[in-house]
Amino acid sequence: MTPDIEAIFLDVGNTLRIVIEDPGFQQQAKDDLMTLVNATETPEVFFEKLEKNWKAYRSLAKKSLLDASEMELWTQWLLPDYPIEIIAPNVSRLTRLWRDHDGRRVAREDVKDTLAELDRRGYKLGIIANTITETEIPDWMISDGVTVYFKAVILSSKVRIRKPDPTIYTLAARVIGVEPAKCAYLGDNPIRDVEGTQAAGFGMMVLIEEPATLAKEPQSSDLKPDHVIKEIKQLLDIFPPRS
Repeated sequence: MTPDIEAIFLDVGNTLRIVIEDPGFQQQAKDDLMTLVNATETPEVFFEKLEKNWKAYRSLAKKSLLDASEMELWTQWLLPDYPIEIIAPNVSRLTRLWRDHDGRRVAREDVKDTLAELDRRGYKLGIIANTITETEIPDWMISDGVTVYFKAVILSSKVRIRKPDPTIYTLAARVIGVEPAKCAYLGDNPIRDVEGTQAAGFGMMVLIEEPATLAKEPQSSDLKPDHVIKEIKQLLDIFPPRS
């Protein structure tokens, strides 16, 4: 039996947006990050330390399914040895630069048109994302003109809970005003996203195939999504107009 879906939640990283390598952009981000904190170490030493601290934080976050705020992330984990009077006022900018050193994040080309059509078809749309930034996703929504389509934005850096903890999904359903059984989720992680939505009682899980994610995730799992797509616009084949 096909569930009666009223709300569709979407992931952002490697789902609505992907990372494009841009060496010049990435190097500028690294240079700006060092300048912002008045780093005196060599770039090699500085970023080796950052990577080590980042991996330690990520390991704990994945085990506890809890995320730190940007303030905690930088003052307690990534650069705890730097003066707090330098770090604290700049945590948002530091997070952006840290993410930019991986590459440019751009929306898939069919995102805006698909969101507009799903909204026209009568679905409530929301975001559920694991992210260390508190402002990047809202800023992207404004710059790409998609803010109007989202009725709820749930970020792990704000609510502290990480996927696949089912609590983040049930919280999102409560915020948007739809029972979990009538919610669907689109994500790129073949294990975490499927596990979390099923545990939360979501009515449907759609997986988008993303090579960058599949390369890092084990492929053997008893958990199966309800649908697998390759392009965002294929959501329109799954979700017809609501009566």
